[in-house]
Amino acid sequence: MTTIELPCPAKINLFLNITGRRADGYHELQTVFQLLDYGDSLRLTRRDDDQLCLHPELDGVASEDNLIMRAARQLQALHPHKRLGANLSLIKRLPMGGGIGGGSSDAASALVGLNALWGLKLNLTQLGEIGLKLGADVPVFVHGKTAWAEGIGEKLSPIETPESWFVVLKPDCHVSTVEIFCHEQLTRHSSPIKIAAFLEGGNGNSCEPLVRKLYPNVDKALIWLNQFSPAKLTGTGACVFASFQDQATAEAVCAQRPNNIDGFVARGVNTSPLHKALGIL
Repeated sequence: MTTIELPCPAKINLFLNITGRRADGYHELQTVFQLLDYGDSLRLTRRDDDQLCLHPELDGVASEDNLIMRAARQLQALHPHKRLGANLSLIKRLPMGGGIGGGSSDAASALVGLNALWGLKLNLTQLGEIGLKLGADVPVFVHGKTAWAEGIGEKLSPIETPESWFVVLKPDCHVSTVEIFCHEQLTRHSSPIKIAAFLEGGNGNSCEPLVRKLYPNVDKALIWLNQFSPAKLTGTGACVFASFQDQATAEAVCAQRPNNIDGFVARGVNTSPLHKALGIL
């Protein structure tokens, strides 16, 4: 195997409950990461040297700061005496700063893909530990299952959800996750819930009131989408979403969205397209 092309699926947070703040500044939370069948694509080609080349570079992100490159460097560092190199080509479909895991998913696909391409034989637990160093959302993409998550998002338990269709909208704004999590008005002490409570309809987002207040475009997108189905914020945003029973209805709603809002339709899945592509089920 010298070349592989892998999906980098999006995720949405079906709910997000912030239950506390740790001494190191990270927040304790509960959420459900719902994987989608839509996302970026990453093509990896093995090289005979130890060089890593990523194309194209993302606007405003230096190549060495890109999570894909950082993931690859982490794997290289574990095997300093091997000639591990690759050309990496990214097709970017997911908006940056949308709260749907684009960069984290790209990094996870790089970790899982290069592990296979280079024959390193690391298991998903080992790859997930590397991913956690890159970001709290990376492990869920490495493990490849829609999951109930606690801690800072790294304590994962696979969960089966209905494979609904979702309309995901990206308002014309960029929400800073750091700003939201550092804001004094963020609700940080929501009461923990059990999985059963979530399944019975416990599906709020602790960040949503603050994000709606600070970002009027997010508020407008939620109001518009709520006409068709209960609309929610994913993560800290800016993306919002709503679920529908079938693809046709979701496509019809998405087609009506305001001109200044990007969007896409995707199906919720319980196993990542990345893992299906590599036969990891």
